[in-house]
Amino acid sequence: MNTLVLDERRINQKLDRIAYEIVENNFDDEKLFLVGIKGNGFEIAKELAERLEKIGEQEIHVSELIIDKKNPLEHDISTTISIEAFDNNTIILIDDVINSGRTMQYALIKLLERPTKRVKTVALVDRKHRSFPIRCDYVGLTLSTTLKDRVEVELENVKRAFLI
Repeated sequence: MNTLVLDERRINQKLDRIAYEIVENNFDDEKLFLVGIKGNGFEIAKELAERLEKIGEQEIHVSELIIDKKNPLEHDISTTISIEAFDNNTIILIDDVINSGRTMQYALIKLLERPTKRVKTVALVDRKHRSFPIRCDYVGLTLSTTLKDRVEVELENVKRAFLI
């Protein structure tokens, strides 16, 4: 049975709040690099960029981080913006759901190959089942779930998140 945990209105509220938090916590930066993990992470990055451009004064750059989530070491991890462009800037790493932290951990390793000012993390839904030392700085919704449960986020047509 699927349980709706976020409808479109609540997802938009969460993204608005996250955008304001990002502006408040990074007001001293001239540029922000939003790096969305391939798939929904990248879609959320684009949505946050639209909000940040309306409410903040920073120059916003959006990049997709391409990673094989199931086997991150079997393929190169890459970004659609040259990784050198991130040098000495603030990076906001974004995904839709954080569970074990594995995908974000490997994404961070890639991003930290270059010098950065700071790296912050965003997840629309945080499940708190960490196997890796990752924490999210900006979270839309924290869910207590069992290990058998799955969270599915849909962003095409109608935005919503389900507990499956």
